[in-house]
Amino acid sequence: MQMQIAEGLLIPFLGTSLGAALVFFLKKQISPGVQKALTGFAAGVMVAASFWSLLQPALESSTDMGTLAFLPASLGFLIGVGFLLALDMIVPHMHMDKQHEGPKSGFKRTTKLILAVTLHNIPEGMAVGVVYAGFLAGDTGITAAGALALAIGIAIQNFPEGAIVSMPLLAEGMPRQKTFWMGVLSGAVEPVAGLLTLLAAGLVTPVMPYFLAFAAGAMMYVVVEELIPEMSEGRHSNVGTVFFSLGFVVMMILDVTLG
Repeated sequence: MQMQIAEGLLIPFLGTSLGAALVFFLKKQISPGVQKALTGFAAGVMVAASFWSLLQPALESSTDMGTLAFLPASLGFLIGVGFLLALDMIVPHMHMDKQHEGPKSGFKRTTKLILAVTLHNIPEGMAVGVVYAGFLAGDTGITAAGALALAIGIAIQNFPEGAIVSMPLLAEGMPRQKTFWMGVLSGAVEPVAGLLTLLAAGLVTPVMPYFLAFAAGAMMYVVVEELIPEMSEGRHSNVGTVFFSLGFVVMMILDVTLG
């Protein structure tokens, strides 16, 4: 069981690392259309994961509260949104203005982007940690396969994030190997956040529905505040919408077949 949990915590990190490795195979820039497709796909995966892997188990594990069964999921979700809102007051947004940038301002924007992506990987790591904590608790309806489905889904959506961090650095003139490691490091916070959440949730099993919904709220905030604006701005926004739908369906299939 310990090996299963370790693998689950590391799988999302692997997705980020594989995405960062694209610097060895692609040119110095990702085309706007491809970036919209990758961002849309990641958003679709996160929305589906937030519902089927996090909110649904939170609701199911609160059925003993009767007509108030919605309360833990609702409060946890709003607290998760509030947590990311507070985080966004401290760190820059991922969808910053790209117009009228010189070399120095472009590099500064890229540095801020790395910080934003790195910090916004925290709720994804928390989501994996809390789902595995729910699996260990045994009374939340979460199976090992269901927890694995979430880990795989987040790894899939981390793949474009790894590329989105590394490719701009390559365009700014940084060596490929260094850009790769910067992308990898941006995802290193996920297994750490997952492990800390797993340990904390294990100590407070009675509030597991709140933890599950908290992770869902945090992930949904990232989708609405960061990913959807990225995939919708400018021309060909329908590309992002199509890939959002594909990402949603892929995660839904993973959760239903594995969960």
